[in-house]
Amino acid sequence: MSFSEAPVGLVGLKEAEAASRLRAYGPNEPEPPIRRRAAVQFLLLFAEPLTLVLLVSSALTAFLGDLADSLLITSIVLASTAVNFAQQYRAQRAVDRLRSAMEPTATVLRDGTWQEVPRRELVPGDVIRLVPGDLVPADVRLLEAHHLMVQQAALTGEPEAVEKEADPTGPATGGPDAPHLVFLGSSVISGTGIAEVVATGRRTLFGGIVARLAAPPPESAFQRGLRDFSLLVTRTVVLVVLFVLAVTLTAGRPPLSSLLFAVALAVGLTPEFLPMIVTLSLAQGAVRMARQRVLVKSLPAIENLGSVDVLCSDKTGTLTLGELQLITAQDVLGRPSTRVVALGRLSARAQGGITSPFDQALLTVPSSSDPPFEKLDEVPFDFERRSASVVVRVGDEILMVTKGAPEGILERSIAYEDGAEVHALDATARAAAQVRLRDLGQAGLRVLAVGWRRMEQGRRVSAEDERDLVLTGFLAFADPPLPEAAGTLRQLVADGVRVKLLTGDSELVAAAVCRAVGLPAGHIRLGSELERLDPLALERVVEETEVFARVTPAHKHRIVLALKARGHAVGFLGDGVNGAPALHAADVGISVVNAVDVAREAADIVLLDRRLSTVHRGIVEGRRAFTAVMTFLLMETSSNFGNVFSMALAAPFLPFLPMLPHQILLNNFLYDLAQVAIPHDRVDPALVASPRRWEIGFVRAAMLTLGPISSLFDFLTFAVLLHVFRAPESLFHAGWFVESLVTQCLVVFVIRTARAPWQARPSGWLVVNVLAVVGLGVWLPYSPLAGFLGFRPLPPAYLLFLALAVGGYLALVEAAKRGLYRWWSRRARRGHLTAGTVGFIVP
Repeated sequence: MSFSEAPVGLVGLKEAEAASRLRAYGPNEPEPPIRRRAAVQFLLLFAEPLTLVLLVSSALTAFLGDLADSLLITSIVLASTAVNFAQQYRAQRAVDRLRSAMEPTATVLRDGTWQEVPRRELVPGDVIRLVPGDLVPADVRLLEAHHLMVQQAALTGEPEAVEKEADPTGPATGGPDAPHLVFLGSSVISGTGIAEVVATGRRTLFGGIVARLAAPPPESAFQRGLRDFSLLVTRTVVLVVLFVLAVTLTAGRPPLSSLLFAVALAVGLTPEFLPMIVTLSLAQGAVRMARQRVLVKSLPAIENLGSVDVLCSDKTGTLTLGELQLITAQDVLGRPSTRVVALGRLSARAQGGITSPFDQALLTVPSSSDPPFEKLDEVPFDFERRSASVVVRVGDEILMVTKGAPEGILERSIAYEDGAEVHALDATARAAAQVRLRDLGQAGLRVLAVGWRRMEQGRRVSAEDERDLVLTGFLAFADPPLPEAAGTLRQLVADGVRVKLLTGDSELVAAAVCRAVGLPAGHIRLGSELERLDPLALERVVEETEVFARVTPAHKHRIVLALKARGHAVGFLGDGVNGAPALHAADVGISVVNAVDVAREAADIVLLDRRLSTVHRGIVEGRRAFTAVMTFLLMETSSNFGNVFSMALAAPFLPFLPMLPHQILLNNFLYDLAQVAIPHDRVDPALVASPRRWEIGFVRAAMLTLGPISSLFDFLTFAVLLHVFRAPESLFHAGWFVESLVTQCLVVFVIRTARAPWQARPSGWLVVNVLAVVGLGVWLPYSPLAGFLGFRPLPPAYLLFLALAVGGYLALVEAAKRGLYRWWSRRARRGHLTAGTVGFIVP
């Protein structure tokens, strides 16, 4: 029966009934995503600890009668939270739009016809079909099953596939051991089936597990880096607050004033815009990648993609065109054979489930006549046998036609066709067949062998029946290399990414493709060789080998895990059932939009255009997003640390606080506002020329190197204001407010690149945004708000000093930055850093 037709006696649900059940049962989602209203999302931002402290402090200030300070603190908190919310909300909307483009579907029988519907709209009672590569969309009871092999590792932890059988009257409940039930979270490895949905959403077995465990996903390297950075900032904040409180209280300052000053310093040191900058940077990267025909399923995957230094890939569709063409059909002795083409086409016409690229190529071969046939049975393809068989009745004969990897078919054959005659496959004939296979493989052709045997009427067949075959001959296909493959491989190598080829084809085909695209293949490892290696030996082998041939899904999985154990960030590109375990194990799983369900769901990145150049562009975008986040962190930890350190040390020696709490908060808010444009910056090409890896040690080193330079110029400003301008409190506050803001903002043009600032042009949006904030800060002491803020106009001579001080500060930071990079590079060369971290700093 064709899946284009409804099964006899089944019409499925009517659309009206399905809609009614959807309202009753709810969407088919094990854990529906939390959809908070915009107002709730905005209010949740006020639950941040420091925000709560500021609001409580503002309330206490108002209670004690200082309404002006209370109003200023509240206004700054509101403005900061509003900017944070607007940017995060905008970024989340962009991500939601990208995700909607990848909504999974299921093939459902509705009103007597098969149709694709969003998987979330499935309801109990729906009739669905299952083919190899499908993710089972709900808990189902099998109505029909034909050699249906299902992988249930997500439920049972057992990696071996199990066979399922139909039982339309069997119970609708049970566990994974029930032979007639298939569950959400499983995937179809081979065979076909038609099933009735018995449970959806949280009522599924998998949904119950999700609800009970609710375990968060594993922490990514980027998330670990953010956590380490947060711990660094938290420790520094606690020390600063305790130190400042002790000093100011000892100096006899009012307790509330001391508390507000300490809290304001803590806010000044805390990168409260960090979540917004991270989300915005990654969302901007997702949008740019979407324009490059790359869809991102989760934002952290963008940073992980930027960290990739080893990319494992199959060759089909990435190094090659992915469109097979039949080049030659030969018998065992190397003569042209129409008989092998006819049997190959017969097998392709009768094959169920997904049509393989080989079958598609065979079906496009012109044929004067294809004999009518009746399909009786089928043994679907699997990756252990690497063959598939169909049992058909052609005229009065019942034949099992088997095609697959030539080595396996040759081993299971006992005879061969020579024209109209059949001869025993003796040693001489086998040797001739081996020579023919070697010649075809060396020509870069992919070869299938075709054999047959007669079967008895009414006998159900299995994989054990693929024996005693008559070998008809070989079908050789060409999959030409992509014109762009060689150039893209050179670009990836230049950008610090090693490409490793993992293919199920023979070593001869793999070598031919490598020669065509310029991929080194000095020694090709076979999958069978890997099975004999212990974990440590395997790690050494995968490090040294670029090409692996005749590999199974289990081999691919082991290769990826071994590379990760060596400290590599691994990307895996695949689109078939055989790649799903490796896709899941890789740091970044990359699939294509037309991949089988199980591969697409296991992937973090989905390509709309399966080309290696598309992956390369995605890697570069990931590095851009990572660089934007790291620029913000370096800005925050270097200049902010310096300013806070200056205030903390100066507080005991000044006759007044170096800056009032509301002035500190305003300064911090304007500074953060200037950094909002960083995700839109034009990234220095030197910083995307190698893999990005998180290194908290470099952030700490930058803080301890660049922060004191900021403090040095702060103390110089203190001295000039007190001893040259004899500044009273309001002039001192205005002078240092402006100097602090200007130096913090303008240093971004130095920090944002590893090279000289004039060698890497910033984006116009960053320049305009930073200069606008700087202009606003300089204007405030002359504005009508000056008195309200506690400022007074600055004398022109101070502005001249400010220009000279800012120029000196930026020049000294540039010199220190270069020294920091040189020191870090020396550490890297001495082997003190983990694999992949060097590229973050060494241009």
